[in-house]
Amino acid sequence: MRNNIKTWDEIKDEIYGKKGTERRDELERDFEAFKIGILLRQAREKRKLTQEQLGKIVNKKRAYISRVENDGSNITLKTLFDIVEKGLGGKLHISIEL
Repeated sequence: MRNNIKTWDEIKDEIYGKKGTERRDELERDFEAFKIGILLRQAREKRKLTQEQLGKIVNKKRAYISRVENDGSNITLKTLFDIVEKGLGGKLHISIEL
């Protein structure tokens, strides 16, 4: 018995619409961009680099690294690869779901 407790997916369906609707798809894209920023911040911190140090490695300003970490939505793929591979010494894997 759930006593009217809703799952996160049920709440998103109710507020943003079902998956496949424009508003819900926009929410999901924004969340993925946010995740990119969080993952980059975590990786940078794991490497014990400051934003300034990472920026110098990839030829970007500290403010740009900060913007990417706070909202990864406006990053180009080239810059993402540069940050992950050149700046952090990692490997980027991208997948597509259909």
